[in-house]
Amino acid sequence: MTTDVNTFIGGFPFRHVPHPEADSLARVLEREGIAAAWVGHLPSAYYRDPNAGNDALFTTLAPHRGVLHPVPALRPDWPHWEQTLRELLEREAIAIRAYPPQWGMDPHASPMMELASACGTLNVPLLLTVRFEDLRQRHWMDAASDLSGAAIRAIVRADDRVRVVVTCAGRALIEEVHWGLTRQEQSRLWWDISWIWGPPEEELAHLFGTIGAQRFVFGSAWPLRLVQTPRANLELLPHDLRDAQLADVATLRDVIAQH
Repeated sequence: MTTDVNTFIGGFPFRHVPHPEADSLARVLEREGIAAAWVGHLPSAYYRDPNAGNDALFTTLAPHRGVLHPVPALRPDWPHWEQTLRELLEREAIAIRAYPPQWGMDPHASPMMELASACGTLNVPLLLTVRFEDLRQRHWMDAASDLSGAAIRAIVRADDRVRVVVTCAGRALIEEVHWGLTRQEQSRLWWDISWIWGPPEEELAHLFGTIGAQRFVFGSAWPLRLVQTPRANLELLPHDLRDAQLADVATLRDVIAQH
C-alpha cells in the first residue's frame, strides 16, 4: 500500500492552490488508491515561528489521523526548540520538516546540524524540501534559494543516526548528492519522486537503474502538484523496471531503529 510522504494542507503565499483542505486530500488519496500521507502545513514554511502552524496542522488532521499523519515544522534556531521537538513527538508527529532556505537559515550552520543529530537520537525522520516551485515560475518576492547538494550532504553527515528524506529534487541534484556520499551515508537518505521526469526523458528509470528503487519513496507535493503525476511515471516505467519496489515507508522508522 502506497504512502505519499510529501503532501501539504494550507495556502501558499505566492499563488492560489486549489483544494488545500485536509478533507480534499483525504478524498484524493481514496480516489487514487493511496493508503496514507505524511502531511505538512504549507504556510509554516514561510512563518518566522512555525509553532502556530503546527497547532493548526494537528487540529485539522485530527479527524483523519488514521490516514493523514502530521509532519510539523521545527526551527532549530528558535528558543527552546529541543523541548518543542519532544512535544511534537509526544503529539505523534511521524517526522519533522525543516525549511532552512525559506527561513533565511544557513543550512550548513550548527542549528541544522544539531537538529539532524537530535532527530537521529530520537529516531525520527527529518524531511527537507529542495524547492516548492521551479525558478522560472517563482514569484519575485519568493527569494528563497533551492536547497543545495552540499547542504544535504552536510546534514546527512551531521550524525550517523539521522535518516533524511529529501523531497522535490531532480535527477541532477540526486546524482550529485548520492555519488558524493559513502555507502553507509547513502543508506540513510531517501528521495521522493515528485520532481523526477518520466517519459520521454526517462530520468526516473535511469535513477532506478543506477541508484536503485529502494532509495526512493512515493511523493506528490500535493496541492502544489498533482498526485497523478508520480503515479503515472511509475506506471510508464520500462517493462524491465515495472516490478521495482520503492522503499517501504510504513516501516521506515523500524528501519531507522535497526541501524
